Amino acid sequence: MITVEKIDTNSKADVKRFIDMPYHLYTDCPQWVPPIRIDMEEQLNPKKHPFYEHSDVEFFIAVQDGRDVGRIATIENRPYNTYHDKKNTNFYYYEAEDDLEISKNLFETVFEWGKSRGLNTAVGPKGLGLLDGYGIQVEGFEHHQMMTMMNYNHPYIPQHMEALGFEKEVDFISCFLSSGDIKLSERIHRIADRVQERGTLRVVRFNNKKELSEWAARIGKAYNQAFVENWEYYPLSDAEIDYILQSILTIADPSLIKILVHEEDVVGFILGFADISKAIQRSGGYLFPTRDKLFAFGIVDILYSLKFRRTDWIALNGMGILPGFQGRGGNALLYSEMVKTVHEFGFQNAEMTQIAESAVQMRKDLINLGGKPYKNHRVYKKAF
Repeated sequence: MITVEKIDTNSKADVKRFIDMPYHLYTDCPQWVPPIRIDMEEQLNPKKHPFYEHSDVEFFIAVQDGRDVGRIATIENRPYNTYHDKKNTNFYYYEAEDDLEISKNLFETVFEWGKSRGLNTAVGPKGLGLLDGYGIQVEGFEHHQMMTMMNYNHPYIPQHMEALGFEKEVDFISCFLSSGDIKLSERIHRIADRVQERGTLRVVRFNNKKELSEWAARIGKAYNQAFVENWEYYPLSDAEIDYILQSILTIADPSLIKILVHEEDVVGFILGFADISKAIQRSGGYLFPTRDKLFAFGIVDILYSLKFRRTDWIALNGMGILPGFQGRGGNALLYSEMVKTVHEFGFQNAEMTQIAESAVQMRKDLINLGGKPYKNHRVYKKAF
């Protein structure tokens, strides 16, 4: 018999159960990267995550014969629903063993939760913030998960979704670029140089986190404006922007982040992150010692990996320019600086992480640059 239990987020034991649940599913899976556990704990803590200031989240675990065999979070994002005139229940953190009945029970819980709030459509996976990866992986299972910036799942999970009657809402493609295969013409570089010479736009680079933090508020404002036309957009609160920026500052190598500035306003950005997946895997997601992991010092390994760039992969997870500057040489400058970031720091491989299919021009540009679509994450929907 399968039962679904609601997690008490005030209970450390319940929170630990929810976080621990998927570990046994991926014991022998080299592609899976565990979550950073303290980040997950904050996601389950209404007192620490700003999303709870305007919306509701509840967490559930499926239990069979005394074992935790699945989990899911169900979310009412009120600002998104208001902005888009929707009545969606988002779901996230969906994991299940390969038994359709487990998934069926989890989603019946989501549907009932949504109905009780006057909602009518389940959409997801879609989490609590912009740093949460979108969708269920449907292609590219042989490739490793890029840190915790996207989701990874076994191939049977999309089969469960389709068997339960879910259909595609939107796909997010990730592109692979080899440094040796990047094709950006000298003409584009020349246009980028002329834009800066004219003073229309300039590139700001950072040497340390203090310099980056001084621009953080303006970067957040630009981020909130650049993706207004995107499917996933809703206007973020100041607290949410600050939370995202502080999260970025925690794991960022400032030299891999660049901004495009018009006068003193940020109008574009390139957010690059050295891939620390291996360090996170080695730590199991633990940054500091706990009662269960007395000798867990993952933070040391992660910081060492960042400082000495013990990887030849870079994740470009956030690149955009405000619409008003896209036809004024801004795109050329954006792509020119992206290529320079890959080459100047000696990365051999780059991933443009999760570009929505609605970003038609950017996807065309990346393919013209030599990018190869190699992962696909699908957001599903079902009316209930």
